[in-house]
Amino acid sequence: MNKVKSLADFHLPRWQQLPSMPLYLEQVLALLEEWLGPYLGKEDGTILTKTMINNYAKNNLIPPPEKKKYTKEHILCLIFIYYFKNILSISDIQRILNPITDKYFGTDKESSVGMTDIYSEVFSLESEETKNLLKDLARKYSISQKTFLDCEDLSEKDREFLQTFAFICELSFDVYIKKTLIEKMIDSLPQEDKKESKKDAKKEAKKTKK
Repeated sequence: MNKVKSLADFHLPRWQQLPSMPLYLEQVLALLEEWLGPYLGKEDGTILTKTMINNYAKNNLIPPPEKKKYTKEHILCLIFIYYFKNILSISDIQRILNPITDKYFGTDKESSVGMTDIYSEVFSLESEETKNLLKDLARKYSISQKTFLDCEDLSEKDREFLQTFAFICELSFDVYIKKTLIEKMIDSLPQEDKKESKKDAKKEAKKTKK
């Protein structure tokens, strides 16, 4: 459980910690590695790559950089993508992220709701949710340690392996159920017209200015 305990120290950067000035891609990668690398066990030091991010921009998963520089809002999008890409397909990520970037990317100074507001609101629950997750993990681990105790012919090494296997199965089932639920929710989302969403965002920005 040592690896689980280390996750208790994991916190995503607050938007106030993000750089106010646009960064080149190499600088963005270094920041993401600094924030996410130590906790997520990436031995090869790769959180996201240049190729990945370039492809995200080319395929409209994120807005293109401005003069090869990425803003604070780009970095927020990349953090969301990093979370999603471990469990969702790129097409599913586009379906949930594109409506956000179409309506709210670049509107922080013009509208009451911008990318930083969405990021802050979503991750404001992080601390409490981490506590709940750790409690649930401890409960599942405790259950797994009670398995195979009646198998007297097992060596201690084999019993430990099977108990670890039981724990992994518990976690995998939990992930499977949640992943299936997320995919069904995404499938039920309406297909949004990009042109209309951009028009709506511009109208909202004008109203706010008035």
